[in-house]
Amino acid sequence: MSITLEQLSAKMRRGEQVPLRQTAQIVLALSIPSILQQIVVTAMEYIDAAMVGHIGASATASIGIVSSSTWLLHGMLAGLYMSFSIQVAQYLGADRQQDARGVLRQSMIFNLVVGLAAAVLGVGISPFLPGWLGADLSLQGDASAYFAIWSASLPFAMAMGTYSSMLRSTGDALTPGLISIGTCLLDVVFNFVLINPTRTLLLWGHSVTVFGFGWGVPGAALGTALANAAGGTAALCILLFREGVLCIRRPGSWKITRSCLHNLWKVGVPLSAERAALSSAQVLLVRIVSGLGTTAIAANSLGISAESLCYMAGYGIQDASLAMVGQAVGAHRRDMAKRIAWLCTTMGIGIMALTGIGMFAFAPALMGIFTADAAVIALGARVLRIEAFAEPMFGASIVASGAMQGAGDSTGCFVLNLVSMWGVRLTLASLLAPRFGLVGVWSAMCTELCIRGVLFLLRMARGKWLDKGALA
Repeated sequence: MSITLEQLSAKMRRGEQVPLRQTAQIVLALSIPSILQQIVVTAMEYIDAAMVGHIGASATASIGIVSSSTWLLHGMLAGLYMSFSIQVAQYLGADRQQDARGVLRQSMIFNLVVGLAAAVLGVGISPFLPGWLGADLSLQGDASAYFAIWSASLPFAMAMGTYSSMLRSTGDALTPGLISIGTCLLDVVFNFVLINPTRTLLLWGHSVTVFGFGWGVPGAALGTALANAAGGTAALCILLFREGVLCIRRPGSWKITRSCLHNLWKVGVPLSAERAALSSAQVLLVRIVSGLGTTAIAANSLGISAESLCYMAGYGIQDASLAMVGQAVGAHRRDMAKRIAWLCTTMGIGIMALTGIGMFAFAPALMGIFTADAAVIALGARVLRIEAFAEPMFGASIVASGAMQGAGDSTGCFVLNLVSMWGVRLTLASLLAPRFGLVGVWSAMCTELCIRGVLFLLRMARGKWLDKGALA
Protein backbone atom coordinates (compact mmCIF):
# COMPACT_ATOMS: atom_id res chain seq x y z
CA MET A 1 0.00 0.00 0.00
CA SER A 2 1.48 3.35 -1.08
CA ILE A 3 1.14 6.58 0.89
CA THR A 4 1.61 10.27 0.17
CA LEU A 5 4.15 12.62 1.73
CA GLU A 6 1.34 14.21 3.75
CA GLN A 7 0.37 10.80 5.15
CA LEU A 8 4.02 10.03 5.89
CA SER A 9 4.30 13.28 7.86
CA ALA A 10 1.21 12.40 9.88
CA LYS A 11 2.65 8.98 10.71
CA MET A 12 5.94 10.57 11.77
CA ARG A 13 4.19 13.07 14.04
CA ARG A 14 2.34 10.17 15.71
CA GLY A 15 5.65 8.41 16.32
CA GLU A 16 4.84 5.49 14.00
CA GLN A 17 7.44 3.49 12.14
CA VAL A 18 7.02 3.63 8.36
CA PRO A 19 8.03 0.57 6.31
CA LEU A 20 11.10 1.13 4.16
CA ARG A 21 9.13 0.12 1.07
CA GLN A 22 6.61 2.94 1.56
CA THR A 23 9.36 5.49 2.19
CA ALA A 24 11.13 4.38 -1.00
CA GLN A 25 7.87 4.71 -2.94
CA ILE A 26 7.55 8.35 -1.86
CA VAL A 27 11.18 9.00 -2.83
CA LEU A 28 10.50 7.60 -6.30
CA ALA A 29 7.18 9.45 -6.61
CA LEU A 30 8.96 12.75 -5.93
CA SER A 31 12.15 11.94 -7.85
CA ILE A 32 10.81 10.62 -11.16
CA PRO A 33 8.93 13.82 -12.17
CA SER A 34 11.97 15.89 -11.16
CA ILE A 35 14.31 13.68 -13.19
CA LEU A 36 12.04 13.89 -16.24
CA GLN A 37 11.91 17.66 -15.75
CA GLN A 38 15.71 17.81 -15.70
CA ILE A 39 15.88 15.80 -18.92
CA VAL A 40 13.39 17.99 -20.76
CA VAL A 41 14.91 21.24 -19.49
CA THR A 42 18.39 20.11 -20.55
CA ALA A 43 17.12 19.05 -23.98
CA MET A 44 15.44 22.41 -24.44
CA GLU A 45 18.63 24.21 -23.42
CA TYR A 46 20.46 22.35 -26.18
CA ILE A 47 17.75 23.27 -28.67
CA ASP A 48 17.89 26.87 -27.47
CA ALA A 49 21.68 26.94 -27.95
CA ALA A 50 21.33 25.42 -31.42
CA MET A 51 18.76 28.05 -32.43
CA VAL A 52 21.10 30.84 -31.36
CA GLY A 53 24.08 29.11 -32.95
CA HIS A 54 22.22 28.99 -36.23
CA ILE A 55 22.57 32.79 -36.44
CA GLY A 56 26.35 32.55 -36.34
CA ALA A 57 29.37 32.17 -34.09
CA SER A 58 29.25 35.80 -32.98
CA ALA A 59 25.73 35.35 -31.60
CA THR A 60 26.81 32.32 -29.57
CA ALA A 61 29.89 34.19 -28.36
CA SER A 62 27.82 37.21 -27.31
CA ILE A 63 25.67 35.06 -25.05
CA GLY A 64 28.63 33.00 -23.86
CA ILE A 65 30.43 36.13 -22.67
CA VAL A 66 27.76 36.95 -20.10
CA SER A 67 26.65 33.38 -19.31
CA SER A 68 28.94 33.11 -16.28
CA SER A 69 27.41 36.31 -14.92
CA THR A 70 23.88 34.98 -15.38
CA TRP A 71 24.85 31.77 -13.54
CA LEU A 72 26.36 33.78 -10.69
CA LEU A 73 23.46 36.19 -10.24
CA HIS A 74 20.72 33.58 -10.61
CA GLY A 75 22.58 31.15 -8.36
CA MET A 76 22.83 33.67 -5.54
CA LEU A 77 19.13 34.52 -5.81
CA ALA A 78 18.20 30.83 -5.97
CA GLY A 79 20.12 30.17 -2.77
CA LEU A 80 18.08 32.85 -1.01
CA TYR A 81 14.65 31.78 -2.25
CA MET A 82 15.34 28.07 -1.58
CA SER A 83 15.39 28.90 2.12
CA PHE A 84 11.65 29.63 1.92
CA SER A 85 10.83 26.16 0.57
CA ILE A 86 12.96 24.57 3.32
CA GLN A 87 10.94 26.50 5.91
CA VAL A 88 7.69 25.37 4.27
CA ALA A 89 8.79 21.71 4.35
CA GLN A 90 9.64 21.87 8.06
CA TYR A 91 6.47 23.71 9.01
CA LEU A 92 4.34 21.19 7.09
CA GLY A 93 6.18 18.37 8.85
CA ALA A 94 5.25 20.00 12.16
CA ASP A 95 1.63 20.40 10.94
CA ARG A 96 1.98 24.20 11.20
CA GLN A 97 0.12 24.88 7.98
CA GLN A 98 -0.71 28.49 8.80
CA ASP A 99 2.99 29.20 9.41
CA ALA A 100 3.79 27.56 6.07
CA ARG A 101 1.30 29.80 4.28
CA GLY A 102 2.79 32.77 6.14
CA VAL A 103 6.22 31.90 4.73
CA LEU A 104 4.68 31.69 1.26
CA ARG A 105 3.20 35.19 1.59
CA GLN A 106 6.47 36.60 2.89
CA SER A 107 8.33 34.95 0.01
CA MET A 108 6.05 36.78 -2.41
CA ILE A 109 7.03 40.11 -0.87
CA PHE A 110 10.68 39.07 -0.87
CA ASN A 111 10.56 38.04 -4.54
CA LEU A 112 8.97 41.32 -5.51
CA VAL A 113 11.47 43.51 -3.64
CA VAL A 114 14.67 41.52 -4.20
CA GLY A 115 13.70 40.46 -7.73
CA LEU A 116 13.08 44.05 -8.80
CA ALA A 117 16.32 45.18 -7.12
CA ALA A 118 18.28 42.46 -8.94
CA ALA A 119 16.60 43.41 -12.21
CA VAL A 120 17.52 47.07 -11.76
CA LEU A 121 21.10 46.09 -10.91
CA GLY A 122 21.38 43.82 -13.95
CA VAL A 123 19.93 46.35 -16.36
CA GLY A 124 22.11 49.08 -14.83
CA ILE A 125 25.41 47.24 -15.29
CA SER A 126 24.52 45.64 -18.63
CA PRO A 127 26.12 48.40 -20.79
CA PHE A 128 29.45 47.95 -18.97
CA LEU A 129 29.53 44.21 -18.16
CA PRO A 130 30.82 42.88 -21.53
CA GLY A 131 33.66 45.41 -21.43
CA TRP A 132 34.54 44.41 -17.88
CA LEU A 133 34.70 40.80 -19.07
CA GLY A 134 37.06 41.67 -21.91
CA ALA A 135 34.61 41.15 -24.78
CA ASP A 136 35.48 42.29 -28.27
CA LEU A 137 33.81 45.57 -29.27
CA SER A 138 31.88 43.81 -32.04
CA LEU A 139 30.17 41.56 -29.46
CA GLN A 140 29.45 44.05 -26.70
CA GLY A 141 26.18 45.42 -28.11
CA ASP A 142 24.43 42.05 -28.34
CA ALA A 143 25.94 40.84 -25.06
CA SER A 144 24.70 43.95 -23.23
CA ALA A 145 21.22 43.65 -24.71
CA TYR A 146 20.99 39.96 -23.79
CA PHE A 147 22.02 40.55 -20.17
CA ALA A 148 19.69 43.52 -19.77
CA ILE A 149 16.62 41.68 -21.08
CA TRP A 150 17.48 38.54 -19.10
CA SER A 151 17.90 40.61 -15.93
CA ALA A 152 14.52 42.27 -16.41
CA SER A 153 12.84 38.85 -16.14
CA LEU A 154 14.47 37.95 -12.80
CA PRO A 155 11.35 38.63 -10.66
CA PHE A 156 9.44 36.07 -12.75
CA ALA A 157 12.31 33.57 -12.69
CA MET A 158 12.50 33.90 -8.91
CA ALA A 159 8.74 33.44 -8.61
CA MET A 160 8.79 30.29 -10.71
CA GLY A 161 11.73 28.83 -8.75
CA THR A 162 10.26 29.70 -5.35
CA TYR A 163 6.72 28.49 -5.90
CA SER A 164 7.79 25.35 -7.77
CA SER A 165 10.12 24.33 -4.93
CA MET A 166 7.33 25.00 -2.42
CA LEU A 167 4.97 22.73 -4.34
CA ARG A 168 7.62 20.00 -4.19
CA SER A 169 7.84 20.56 -0.43
CA THR A 170 4.16 19.59 -0.19
CA GLY A 171 4.82 16.34 -2.07
CA ASP A 172 3.68 17.59 -5.48
CA ALA A 173 6.61 17.11 -7.86
CA LEU A 174 4.47 16.64 -10.97
CA THR A 175 3.03 20.17 -11.18
CA PRO A 176 6.36 22.05 -11.01
CA GLY A 177 7.75 19.57 -13.53
CA LEU A 178 4.92 20.35 -15.95
CA ILE A 179 5.43 24.09 -15.39
CA SER A 180 9.13 23.78 -16.26
CA ILE A 181 8.40 21.70 -19.34
CA GLY A 182 5.79 24.21 -20.49
CA THR A 183 8.22 27.07 -19.87
CA CYS A 184 10.92 25.38 -21.95
CA LEU A 185 8.51 24.69 -24.81
CA LEU A 186 7.39 28.32 -24.78
CA ASP A 187 11.04 29.39 -24.81
CA VAL A 188 11.62 27.41 -28.01
CA VAL A 189 8.46 28.79 -29.64
CA PHE A 190 9.25 32.38 -28.69
CA ASN A 191 12.84 32.00 -29.86
CA PHE A 192 11.69 30.52 -33.17
CA VAL A 193 9.63 33.63 -33.85
CA LEU A 194 11.81 36.31 -32.22
CA ILE A 195 15.31 35.24 -33.29
CA ASN A 196 14.76 34.56 -36.97
CA PRO A 197 13.38 36.87 -39.67
CA THR A 198 10.40 35.99 -41.82
CA ARG A 199 11.57 33.19 -44.10
CA THR A 200 10.38 30.41 -46.37
CA LEU A 201 10.76 26.83 -45.16
CA LEU A 202 10.36 23.62 -47.11
CA LEU A 203 7.98 21.28 -45.24
CA TRP A 204 7.02 17.93 -46.77
CA GLY A 205 7.75 19.24 -50.22
CA HIS A 206 5.77 22.47 -49.80
CA SER A 207 7.14 26.00 -49.36
CA VAL A 208 5.74 27.64 -46.24
CA THR A 209 6.31 31.28 -45.23
CA VAL A 210 7.02 31.55 -41.50
CA PHE A 211 6.76 34.93 -39.80
CA GLY A 212 9.64 36.12 -37.65
CA PHE A 213 10.88 39.36 -36.08
CA GLY A 214 14.55 38.73 -36.85
CA TRP A 215 15.86 40.26 -33.60
CA GLY A 216 18.77 37.81 -33.20
CA VAL A 217 20.44 37.71 -29.78
CA PRO A 218 18.03 40.22 -28.15
CA GLY A 219 15.20 38.05 -29.48
CA ALA A 220 16.70 35.03 -27.73
CA ALA A 221 16.79 36.95 -24.44
CA LEU A 222 13.24 38.19 -24.90
CA GLY A 223 12.05 34.65 -25.64
CA THR A 224 13.57 33.41 -22.38
CA ALA A 225 12.13 36.40 -20.48
CA LEU A 226 8.61 35.83 -21.81
CA ALA A 227 8.80 32.11 -21.04
CA ASN A 228 9.94 32.87 -17.48
CA ALA A 229 7.06 35.33 -17.09
CA ALA A 230 4.60 32.64 -18.19
CA GLY A 231 6.12 30.04 -15.86
CA GLY A 232 6.17 32.32 -12.83
CA THR A 233 2.58 33.43 -13.45
CA ALA A 234 1.43 29.81 -13.86
CA ALA A 235 3.01 28.76 -10.55
CA LEU A 236 1.43 31.72 -8.76
CA CYS A 237 -2.02 31.00 -10.25
CA ILE A 238 -1.82 27.39 -9.05
CA LEU A 239 -1.09 28.52 -5.50
CA LEU A 240 -3.87 31.11 -5.74
CA PHE A 241 -6.69 29.10 -7.28
CA ARG A 242 -6.02 25.43 -6.52
CA GLU A 243 -7.07 24.04 -3.16
CA GLY A 244 -4.22 22.81 -1.00
CA VAL A 245 -2.26 23.48 2.16
CA LEU A 246 -0.49 26.43 0.49
CA CYS A 247 -3.54 27.99 -1.14
CA ILE A 248 -3.03 31.77 -0.81
CA ARG A 249 -6.79 32.37 -0.62
CA ARG A 250 -6.90 30.81 2.83
CA PRO A 251 -6.85 33.26 5.75
CA GLY A 252 -3.45 34.37 6.94
CA SER A 253 -1.18 37.27 7.74
CA TRP A 254 1.09 39.14 5.31
CA LYS A 255 3.22 40.46 8.19
CA ILE A 256 7.00 40.03 7.91
CA THR A 257 7.99 37.94 10.93
CA ARG A 258 11.26 37.92 12.81
CA SER A 259 11.41 34.11 12.64
CA CYS A 260 11.19 34.11 8.83
CA LEU A 261 13.93 36.72 8.56
CA HIS A 262 16.07 34.76 11.03
CA ASN A 263 15.60 31.57 9.02
CA LEU A 264 16.36 33.43 5.80
CA TRP A 265 19.65 34.59 7.31
CA LYS A 266 20.42 31.22 8.88
CA VAL A 267 19.66 29.08 5.80
CA GLY A 268 19.38 31.35 2.77
CA VAL A 269 22.59 33.38 3.10
CA PRO A 270 24.88 30.30 3.32
CA LEU A 271 23.01 28.76 0.38
CA SER A 272 23.49 31.92 -1.64
CA ALA A 273 27.17 32.09 -0.68
CA GLU A 274 27.59 28.45 -1.71
CA ARG A 275 26.10 29.10 -5.16
CA ALA A 276 28.34 32.15 -5.57
CA ALA A 277 31.45 30.20 -4.57
CA LEU A 278 30.69 27.34 -6.97
CA SER A 279 29.80 29.64 -9.87
CA SER A 280 32.89 31.82 -9.44
CA ALA A 281 35.08 28.71 -9.24
CA GLN A 282 33.59 27.50 -12.52
CA VAL A 283 34.49 30.84 -14.10
CA LEU A 284 38.11 30.43 -12.99
CA LEU A 285 38.18 26.89 -14.37
CA VAL A 286 37.02 28.19 -17.73
CA ARG A 287 39.89 30.67 -17.67
CA ILE A 288 42.34 27.83 -16.99
CA VAL A 289 40.92 25.82 -19.90
CA SER A 290 40.90 28.84 -22.22
CA GLY A 291 44.70 28.72 -22.41
CA LEU A 292 44.78 25.11 -23.62
CA GLY A 293 43.75 25.69 -27.24
CA THR A 294 40.62 25.55 -29.37
CA THR A 295 40.22 21.76 -29.30
CA ALA A 296 40.49 21.65 -25.52
CA ILE A 297 38.02 24.52 -25.10
CA ALA A 298 35.47 22.81 -27.35
CA ALA A 299 35.98 19.38 -25.75
CA ASN A 300 35.61 20.88 -22.26
CA SER A 301 32.42 22.76 -23.10
CA LEU A 302 30.79 19.85 -24.90
CA GLY A 303 32.04 17.37 -22.32
CA ILE A 304 30.27 19.32 -19.58
CA SER A 305 27.10 19.25 -21.67
CA ALA A 306 27.44 15.50 -22.20
CA GLU A 307 28.10 14.84 -18.51
CA SER A 308 25.00 16.81 -17.52
CA LEU A 309 22.94 14.01 -19.08
CA CYS A 310 24.37 11.67 -16.43
CA TYR A 311 23.85 13.61 -13.20
CA MET A 312 20.26 14.78 -13.75
CA ALA A 313 19.00 11.77 -11.79
CA GLY A 314 21.02 12.89 -8.78
CA TYR A 315 19.40 16.32 -8.76
CA GLY A 316 15.96 14.73 -9.10
CA ILE A 317 16.56 12.63 -5.98
CA GLN A 318 18.02 15.70 -4.25
CA ASP A 319 14.63 17.43 -4.58
CA ALA A 320 12.97 14.46 -2.88
CA SER A 321 15.53 14.30 -0.07
CA LEU A 322 15.18 18.02 0.70
CA ALA A 323 11.38 17.86 0.97
CA MET A 324 11.22 14.59 2.92
CA VAL A 325 14.04 15.33 5.37
CA GLY A 326 12.58 18.81 5.91
CA GLN A 327 9.23 17.33 6.90
CA ALA A 328 10.89 14.70 9.11
CA VAL A 329 12.88 17.38 10.96
CA GLY A 330 9.72 19.47 11.31
CA ALA A 331 7.99 16.45 12.86
CA HIS A 332 10.94 16.12 15.31
CA ARG A 333 11.81 12.65 13.99
CA ARG A 334 15.59 12.55 13.84
CA ASP A 335 15.46 8.80 13.27
CA MET A 336 13.30 9.18 10.17
CA ALA A 337 15.37 12.10 8.91
CA LYS A 338 18.51 9.93 9.08
CA ARG A 339 16.73 6.99 7.47
CA ILE A 340 15.37 9.09 4.61
CA ALA A 341 18.72 10.82 4.08
CA TRP A 342 20.62 7.53 3.82
CA LEU A 343 17.94 5.94 1.64
CA CYS A 344 17.97 8.85 -0.82
CA THR A 345 21.77 9.08 -0.82
CA THR A 346 22.16 5.34 -1.43
CA MET A 347 19.70 5.55 -4.32
CA GLY A 348 21.61 8.53 -5.73
CA ILE A 349 24.94 6.69 -5.51
CA GLY A 350 23.47 3.58 -7.16
CA ILE A 351 21.75 5.37 -10.02
CA MET A 352 24.72 7.61 -10.77
CA ALA A 353 27.06 4.62 -10.67
CA LEU A 354 24.95 3.15 -13.47
CA THR A 355 25.01 6.41 -15.43
CA GLY A 356 28.78 6.52 -14.90
CA ILE A 357 29.11 3.08 -16.46
CA GLY A 358 27.00 4.25 -19.38
CA MET A 359 29.09 7.39 -19.75
CA PHE A 360 32.31 5.34 -19.82
CA ALA A 361 30.93 2.89 -22.39
CA PHE A 362 29.30 5.42 -24.70
CA ALA A 363 31.61 8.43 -24.27
CA PRO A 364 32.44 8.78 -27.99
CA ALA A 365 28.77 8.52 -28.94
CA LEU A 366 27.82 11.15 -26.34
CA MET A 367 30.39 13.55 -27.74
CA GLY A 368 29.23 12.76 -31.26
CA ILE A 369 25.79 14.16 -30.41
CA PHE A 370 27.30 17.64 -30.15
CA THR A 371 30.08 17.72 -32.75
CA ALA A 372 31.49 15.97 -35.80
CA ASP A 373 35.08 17.11 -35.16
CA ALA A 374 37.14 13.93 -34.68
CA ALA A 375 39.77 15.59 -32.47
CA VAL A 376 37.15 17.11 -30.19
CA ILE A 377 35.29 13.79 -29.95
CA ALA A 378 38.49 11.91 -29.10
CA LEU A 379 39.59 14.33 -26.38
CA GLY A 380 36.07 14.73 -25.02
CA ALA A 381 35.57 10.96 -24.81
CA ARG A 382 38.87 10.61 -22.97
CA VAL A 383 37.97 13.13 -20.28
CA LEU A 384 34.42 11.77 -19.93
CA ARG A 385 35.85 8.34 -19.19
CA ILE A 386 37.99 9.89 -16.46
CA GLU A 387 34.95 11.64 -15.01
CA ALA A 388 32.89 8.43 -15.07
CA PHE A 389 34.78 7.14 -12.02
CA ALA A 390 33.58 10.12 -9.97
CA GLU A 391 29.86 9.77 -10.70
CA PRO A 392 28.93 7.63 -7.64
CA MET A 393 30.58 10.05 -5.20
CA PHE A 394 29.20 13.00 -7.14
CA GLY A 395 25.77 11.48 -6.58
CA ALA A 396 26.52 11.15 -2.87
CA SER A 397 27.41 14.84 -2.57
CA ILE A 398 24.37 15.98 -4.59
CA VAL A 399 21.77 14.03 -2.63
CA ALA A 400 23.40 14.33 0.79
CA SER A 401 23.57 18.12 0.40
CA GLY A 402 19.82 18.16 -0.33
CA ALA A 403 19.14 16.17 2.84
CA MET A 404 21.33 18.45 4.96
CA GLN A 405 19.76 21.57 3.50
CA GLY A 406 16.32 20.15 4.26
CA ALA A 407 17.44 19.89 7.88
CA GLY A 408 18.59 23.51 7.82
CA ASP A 409 22.32 22.74 7.66
CA SER A 410 23.13 24.97 4.70
CA THR A 411 26.25 26.34 6.43
CA GLY A 412 27.80 22.87 6.58
CA CYS A 413 27.09 22.34 2.87
CA PHE A 414 28.65 25.71 2.06
CA VAL A 415 31.86 24.93 3.96
CA LEU A 416 32.26 21.47 2.41
CA ASN A 417 31.67 22.73 -1.13
CA LEU A 418 33.97 25.71 -0.62
CA VAL A 419 36.84 23.60 0.73
CA SER A 420 36.39 20.97 -1.96
CA MET A 421 35.96 23.21 -5.00
CA TRP A 422 38.43 25.97 -4.12
CA GLY A 423 40.90 23.97 -2.07
CA VAL A 424 41.05 20.81 -4.19
CA ARG A 425 39.70 21.27 -7.72
CA LEU A 426 41.09 24.69 -8.54
CA THR A 427 44.45 23.95 -6.92
CA LEU A 428 44.89 20.62 -8.71
CA ALA A 429 43.62 21.98 -12.04
CA SER A 430 46.09 24.88 -11.98
CA LEU A 431 48.93 22.45 -11.21
CA LEU A 432 47.99 19.74 -13.71
CA ALA A 433 46.76 21.81 -16.65
CA PRO A 434 50.18 23.08 -17.84
CA ARG A 435 51.58 19.54 -18.05
CA PHE A 436 48.58 17.34 -18.89
CA GLY A 437 46.22 19.81 -20.58
CA LEU A 438 42.48 19.12 -20.43
CA VAL A 439 43.12 15.60 -19.14
CA GLY A 440 44.77 17.17 -16.11
CA VAL A 441 41.84 19.52 -15.54
CA TRP A 442 39.31 16.69 -15.65
CA SER A 443 41.52 14.47 -13.49
CA ALA A 444 41.43 17.27 -10.92
CA MET A 445 37.65 17.41 -11.29
CA CYS A 446 37.34 13.64 -10.80
CA THR A 447 39.56 13.71 -7.72
CA GLU A 448 37.68 16.64 -6.21
CA LEU A 449 34.24 15.11 -6.73
CA CYS A 450 35.35 11.87 -5.07
CA ILE A 451 36.73 13.82 -2.10
CA ARG A 452 33.57 15.93 -1.94
CA GLY A 453 31.39 12.81 -1.84
CA VAL A 454 33.47 11.31 0.97
CA LEU A 455 33.27 14.56 2.97
CA PHE A 456 29.49 14.67 2.69
CA LEU A 457 29.16 11.00 3.65
CA LEU A 458 31.38 11.55 6.70
CA ARG A 459 29.28 14.51 7.82
CA MET A 460 26.10 12.50 7.32
CA ALA A 461 27.51 9.61 9.35
CA ARG A 462 28.52 11.91 12.22
CA GLY A 463 24.95 13.24 12.41
CA LYS A 464 25.84 16.81 13.39
CA TRP A 465 23.82 18.12 10.46
CA LEU A 466 20.71 17.20 12.47
CA ASP A 467 21.76 19.33 15.43
CA LYS A 468 20.36 22.38 13.62
CA GLY A 469 16.92 21.10 14.55
CA ALA A 470 13.61 22.50 13.38
CA LEU A 471 13.54 26.11 12.29
CA ALA A 472 12.11 28.87 14.46
